[in-house]
Amino acid sequence: MTFHTLNELIAEGVRGRYILVRSDLNVPLDGSTVTDDGRIKASLPVLGKLTDAGARVLVTAHLGRPKGAPEEKYSLQPAVARLAELAAFKVSLAQDTVGSSAKELAASLQDGEVLVLENVRFDARETSKDDAERGAFADELVALTAPNGAYVDDAFGAVHRKHASVFDVATRLPSYQGDLVHTEVEVLRKLTADTQRPYVVVLGGSKVSDKLAVIDNLIGKADTILVGGGMLFTFLAAEGHSVAGSLLEEDQIPVVQDYLKRAAGAGTEFIVPTDVIVASKFAANADYETVPADGIEGSSFGAQGIGLDIGPDSAAAFADRIKDAKTVFWNGPMGVFEFEAFSGGTRAVAKALTEADAFTVVGGGDSAAAVRTLGFADDQFGHISTGGGASLEYLEGKELPGLSVLDR
Repeated sequence: MTFHTLNELIAEGVRGRYILVRSDLNVPLDGSTVTDDGRIKASLPVLGKLTDAGARVLVTAHLGRPKGAPEEKYSLQPAVARLAELAAFKVSLAQDTVGSSAKELAASLQDGEVLVLENVRFDARETSKDDAERGAFADELVALTAPNGAYVDDAFGAVHRKHASVFDVATRLPSYQGDLVHTEVEVLRKLTADTQRPYVVVLGGSKVSDKLAVIDNLIGKADTILVGGGMLFTFLAAEGHSVAGSLLEEDQIPVVQDYLKRAAGAGTEFIVPTDVIVASKFAANADYETVPADGIEGSSFGAQGIGLDIGPDSAAAFADRIKDAKTVFWNGPMGVFEFEAFSGGTRAVAKALTEADAFTVVGGGDSAAAVRTLGFADDQFGHISTGGGASLEYLEGKELPGLSVLDR
């Protein structure tokens, strides 16, 4: 793929022009408090380049999954307030997306200023499956940039969506790839072509079904796949072990068994934990103990026991594999890292990544939130992705609409 770059756009001249930027401000909130501002910080460089060059910047973004109508809990207000705190340029928020507030504030926008439009998913047309509906919404967004607008996609976390603000606007305006998207694509290329070996992939998170396609595509490409998180219990069940009350996707057991069989002949080794931390209930203050992975039901909690983290022996074994690697991709925490008692596995993996003499990639989403929550700095890793789902779909080999539409 070949893309027009942000630098090309700036070289053409943007002073006084309206530039529509799709940013990723989909940050986690605790009430009205942003708990992880990584995506906001990642959006700043492109907005700063454009405002420094005198552009009038209109930003589209989403937060959460509102159902096509305004919901106060999904307002971009907290994210925009944090953006304004961090930015060296003036930032304001419209009270709607393409309504009277957006039109009035856009009309009064000055060179070097940024106007964020309210959550694009407050309009049902943004995510519509109907091309005409999405197109009509895109036309209204584009109208805000008349007569000499341009579009920059800088939201890697949304490029796997065929949404109006990601795909359709790019068919209506001169379109450019933002620096953040460019960096993400270059990083993921290193994970799919000319990858330095050993190549270790660490997969966690709650459900194996969320990772099926990427696991399928990594067999024969990755040297080692380390399995943690809630998904590990489906792997244990596939090996014939009881998992008591732990998270289990029974319908995926045959799929996992097939993966284990295929991997053995394809040069990819699956490593499943040998010990697990089992709790009496899903709670921060639950009683817990460490048991062998094949003896979960033999814990003090019997059939009610719930596995909430990989055990210390497994964490150490995972760390050793990571430290011996030359390329590491990690997506998904090893346990319920939000609870201190069950954060050890995730902490061990993160620490190993910081110590490895390797190109290390943290695959966004919960993994990115975990490393920051546990006190690690972004610059301790080779790259922290802003797009968990988009990263996985890229590694699955899927075509990402938000990228393909920018291909010139």
